[in-house]
Amino acid sequence: MGKDIIVNCGRRETRAAFLEERRVVEIFIERASQERIVGNIYRGRVENVLPGMAAAFVNIGLERNAFLYVDDAHNYADLSGNSRRRRRNGRRRGKGIENVLKQGQSIIVQVTKEPIGTKGARIVTNLTIPGRYLVLMPTVEHIGISRRIQNEKERERLKKITKSLKPKGMGIIVRTLAEDKSEAELAQDMQFLVKVWEQIQRNARRTRAPGLLYKDHDLVYRLVRDCFSQEFNRFIVDSREEYNKVLEIAETLSPQLRSRVFYYHDANIPIFEFYGVEADLKRALKRKVWLDNGGYLVIDQTEALTSIDVNTGKYTGSKNLADTVLKTNLEAAKEVARQLRLRDIGGIIIVDFIDMDSPAQRQRIFDALEAEVKKDKNKTHVLGFTNLGLMEMTRKKTRQNIGDFLQRPCPYCDGTGRVLSEETLASKVERELAHIAREHDVEALMIEVHPSVAAMLIGTGGANLRQLEKLTGKTIYVRGSEERHWEDVEIVYAGSKDALASMSMPVKQGQIIDVEVERPHLTNPEDGISRLQGYVVDIKGAGRHVGKKLKVEITSVFRTYAKGRMLS
Repeated sequence: MGKDIIVNCGRRETRAAFLEERRVVEIFIERASQERIVGNIYRGRVENVLPGMAAAFVNIGLERNAFLYVDDAHNYADLSGNSRRRRRNGRRRGKGIENVLKQGQSIIVQVTKEPIGTKGARIVTNLTIPGRYLVLMPTVEHIGISRRIQNEKERERLKKITKSLKPKGMGIIVRTLAEDKSEAELAQDMQFLVKVWEQIQRNARRTRAPGLLYKDHDLVYRLVRDCFSQEFNRFIVDSREEYNKVLEIAETLSPQLRSRVFYYHDANIPIFEFYGVEADLKRALKRKVWLDNGGYLVIDQTEALTSIDVNTGKYTGSKNLADTVLKTNLEAAKEVARQLRLRDIGGIIIVDFIDMDSPAQRQRIFDALEAEVKKDKNKTHVLGFTNLGLMEMTRKKTRQNIGDFLQRPCPYCDGTGRVLSEETLASKVERELAHIAREHDVEALMIEVHPSVAAMLIGTGGANLRQLEKLTGKTIYVRGSEERHWEDVEIVYAGSKDALASMSMPVKQGQIIDVEVERPHLTNPEDGISRLQGYVVDIKGAGRHVGKKLKVEITSVFRTYAKGRMLS
């Protein structure tokens, strides 16, 4: 099977896609403004112990307290970093959360699930530190071998090596990438992990709760460490800097894979467009997914579960109804497994396949679906058909699905629909402008977007706009318009810099104008904001005059806004 890793490095975000037979199966997005915390280790402070929920809430320094379930708290790490079973009078404490933790107590925990919606992060006290081939478990004495390593002789060999390498009182999980690796390679990985754990312990001794003790690496590093292996044909990245970084990481972790790392340098076609990732990403935000044979899926996600409905659509078959239904369901089974990975859907999943009377046909669908989900690294269980003929599944949920990550509730329909977020739109506009700048020989461009998107593009003090001009080599004006749809972007002018400068600033210093105050200034509510053809006028002291018409003298003029003072 042809498998590739495609990485797009932007100023705001890094995006990566896994391709299998040229089809996108997984998407990863990491933004500088949205820090990833899964895998991070913290010294936390117990804020609340709730026996009725068999859980505790722990302050680890985030906006919301993290959730610690009782089963994940029994063997917690003490201040020195050692795992101990707590006892009273020579007896092990009870299983209740109130017998394990106390309010105000300091404990060491690790995040296993990102905060999602209104829920805080999920944490555990059994820590894991990942390496290339091994995972060190400093708080649990246990040896585990990846289930993906199926050769029994190889499993026994790895178990024997691991026993000799395992530090006393600790545990090791052998990763799939360890298959066929020498004892020396595994020993080197173990030495590295022990040093990391020793550093975490040193950090713990000098850090007060709440505080960060260990932070996992960025997306590109994790892809090379955790995913890049012999099963991938290519690792393609469109940034020279990140390309060199990948080569350096590969040299340390897997020198034999360096020849599979490639730099994508086509300036005319963005890497995600060339490999079809952008189109698949766009389709991953839609409810309806078309199958190759003309059938389709309808995917609906709720807080509790995800339902997937299978329909024959345009496919009418060639023999009989039973054959048409079976073929549609078989193709749907493969696409369902792909969509779960692509959209990163977790939790309870119900698939409503087209009704089949034959138990043998149902079994074929079950087997096909189970074979496809084995390709998924997230734990996925196919439970079978219910009495109502619905396929039950579960998939481990560790982060937001792709729709929740890229979109926000639509302000035009009170959250019943979805639109792209300001940051996603700003990134999209930046990519489009970079493409236009390469294609057209003009000095300056003016774009008109919704004011919220304009603010993101301009940035504080025009910082983002300056970076964008540096990237494109063009003079760029951004105009906000409340009348423009949230996702609508229009290039209203492309041409001479001087002509655009005079056109884009409808006022001059010293000019007296009549304007209506639209709203208070976001960061300085004492001032009021008005607009002239999308051009912002910041009126000193006018924040209390929203909705009123005022006579204003322009005191200062800048490219993206002007300042004024009230005359009446």
